[in-house]
Amino acid sequence: MPDWSESQREAYLTLALVPGIGAARLLTLLDRFDTPDGALSAPFELLRTINGISDATAAAIRSASRTATRQILGALRAIGGHLLLPSDSAFPVALLQIPDPPTCLFVLGKLEALERPAVAVVGSRNHSAYGAEVCRGVARAATQAGLAVVSGMARGLDAVAHAGALDASGLTIGVLGNGLDVTYPAANRKLYTQVAEQGLLLTEFPPGERPSVGSFPRRNRLISGLARVTVIVEAAISSGALQTAECGLQQGREVMAVPGPITSPVSAGTNRLIRDGAAPLLELDDLLVHYPEVGRPGTPNAAAEPGALAPVEGRIVNALWAGPRRVEDLVEACGAPVWAALDALSALELGGRVRQESGGLYRLMTPALFR
Repeated sequence: MPDWSESQREAYLTLALVPGIGAARLLTLLDRFDTPDGALSAPFELLRTINGISDATAAAIRSASRTATRQILGALRAIGGHLLLPSDSAFPVALLQIPDPPTCLFVLGKLEALERPAVAVVGSRNHSAYGAEVCRGVARAATQAGLAVVSGMARGLDAVAHAGALDASGLTIGVLGNGLDVTYPAANRKLYTQVAEQGLLLTEFPPGERPSVGSFPRRNRLISGLARVTVIVEAAISSGALQTAECGLQQGREVMAVPGPITSPVSAGTNRLIRDGAAPLLELDDLLVHYPEVGRPGTPNAAAEPGALAPVEGRIVNALWAGPRRVEDLVEACGAPVWAALDALSALELGGRVRQESGGLYRLMTPALFR
């Protein structure tokens, strides 16, 4: 596409917002009429002869309102947002390579976030404390390594991923299933503001567009499409996060999953992904091997590495994968004398592998780089 004038950009957006016009039909129209203005002003009888353009679509093109488009662009300017067309240098090349690329993007925030190699980090709205800890840690470690963290601005682990990236002063991209001026869910209003100021909000829906059932699958394909790797932290069998994983697989992207207890419903989906061939995410290098251009933010504490565990320590760690347990349960599970189990617990605490909580419960910590 050429470097169009503002009038032609306005005409392009008018075409792009016509129901039934996707990227493929839009390109067909531009190939036939050279410019967006030419397509908008084409006679109905000529439009309906073009391959893929039905009578209903031709009628919709003829009745498309540039006044409505100007109102959308005015609302976008009012909030400080920008329109990105595929011909713009800032438009993410990764999204041009997916099967159903967006015809345009509405963005708010730091465009430089789109220049970073990106990882998508998503998960369930309903999650465990373990899932939240791992999710925040993955996001922090990824941004410290120089990656942008992409997620869907939803309740639960999406919000945790964005917050983890912001905590590390990193760049994060929030992909929305609605317009930039619509805060959904309302509980994420503060997070919306933070991401817009410190990262980037991105959507293919114009200002004023409310979320709908169909908008979230479309959002999900952009989340995985922006990222080289999609990480699913926790997901129940019916979780929308699994839809994002499916999008990533269809786009030829790498999908990784964080393993969890087989007794946990919120890890059922991620464990199945691993069983079916997704790579497990156990440590930062599992992720960064897909990003050879970025550096490592540090090296793990040797005491926290599985290979450095004594046999009793290893049995305690295995027992804690199922969830927090009391010391007497751990003594029984590891099959060692009480003094040996207590010594092992002390060593694991000092190494950052386990933590004692209120009520005398011990719980497994995530690896040092994911805390």
